[in-house]
Amino acid sequence: MQFETVKPIVVPNALEQVTDEQLTKFGTLIYQRTGIRISPQKKTLLSNRLRRRLRDTGIKDFGEYYEYLRRLPNNDPEWDAFLQEITTHETYLFRDEKQWEWFSREYLPSLAAEARTPQQRTLRIWSAACSTGDEAVTAACCIAACLPNFNQWRIRILGTDIGLGAIEQARTAVFGERAMRLVPESYRTRFFQKAKDANVWQARPVITAMLTFRQHNLLDRLREPAQDLVFLKNVLIYFDADSKRRVVSNVREVIRPGGLLVCGAAEGVGELLRDFIRVQPWLYRKPQTTAH
Repeated sequence: MQFETVKPIVVPNALEQVTDEQLTKFGTLIYQRTGIRISPQKKTLLSNRLRRRLRDTGIKDFGEYYEYLRRLPNNDPEWDAFLQEITTHETYLFRDEKQWEWFSREYLPSLAAEARTPQQRTLRIWSAACSTGDEAVTAACCIAACLPNFNQWRIRILGTDIGLGAIEQARTAVFGERAMRLVPESYRTRFFQKAKDANVWQARPVITAMLTFRQHNLLDRLREPAQDLVFLKNVLIYFDADSKRRVVSNVREVIRPGGLLVCGAAEGVGELLRDFIRVQPWLYRKPQTTAH
């Protein structure tokens, strides 16, 4: 009688860290694929995140995992899982409330006032690096609540992220209590439905009908029609100066003349947008004509 040989489960040493040489190799690989720069100060963080991938894949050590990752195409599920580990950050609906107050009370009413004909009732918004879709859903809620006769408009809110797992979750439009904590009660009632058997909220069709999500690397140009408004928040902190310039260049190309860019307060893009009109520390308008 023969017995099948069972491959033992590899349990990485919890104290093990990448070597300086491995840190450099992983950092170079990540930068080449995504433009994200991993600093030497992130050695412990990277080691912790890599150990999770070793446990999930059964690969025995960091060196073997690097060789495995290096040979994979960018669209491989393991690359996606790896990127989700190293770029994970908290997101939730109505983050940066001051910006959403502007969007609801100033931007949308002015948009409605300017749209005098049915042909002018179009709105294209890009939520760049949308993670699990919280920002895009927030925009849709504000539109449904504050844009008069919004159902007579042609509205498309595009959410993109480098992580396919994040995009798949965004498409579900399901959020836990923590992500919903800043959502006004009236919005919860109108635009979400609470699941009976779980402490989660599902966005209603009136919201999801405005949304489209797809995978996209910010280092690449976005092949989309010109956008009226772009949200680029809490992502450029991952990029070095060269990659940041490339990302901002790609983003600015897709904003229509007169369109707007909303940034995070600490993104540091002012020097890259000198030809844009600075409306707020976090808000820039593209002139009707720009010289690059």
